[in-house]
Amino acid sequence: MLPPPKSGDSKVKKSLLAVAMFAVMSVSVGVQAQETPAQTVVATKGKMLYAANGGRLASVYRVEDDGVQFILDGKMRSVPSNTLSMVDGKLTTSLSKTDIIAR
Repeated sequence: MLPPPKSGDSKVKKSLLAVAMFAVMSVSVGVQAQETPAQTVVATKGKMLYAANGGRLASVYRVEDDGVQFILDGKMRSVPSNTLSMVDGKLTTSLSKTDIIAR
């Protein structure tokens, strides 16, 4: 059992209470962030593919297990599926046009 509080202990208790409340709030925020499902990437033939900067690249020509293919500057190009995401409802690669051409 704890000894009875002294006159200066109320400040300590308030500080401990504030720390405990902060710890509980931090844990609950972390749990909420983990529960948010990842957005599903839907790549379909004919869908427009956008670069990391938001610029249009090309329409998807073929969808494969490991990524998508498209024609850019007269050549068949591809980007891996791990670079694809949906940004504002648009199929977007994290690669720039320069990165894709250099591949």
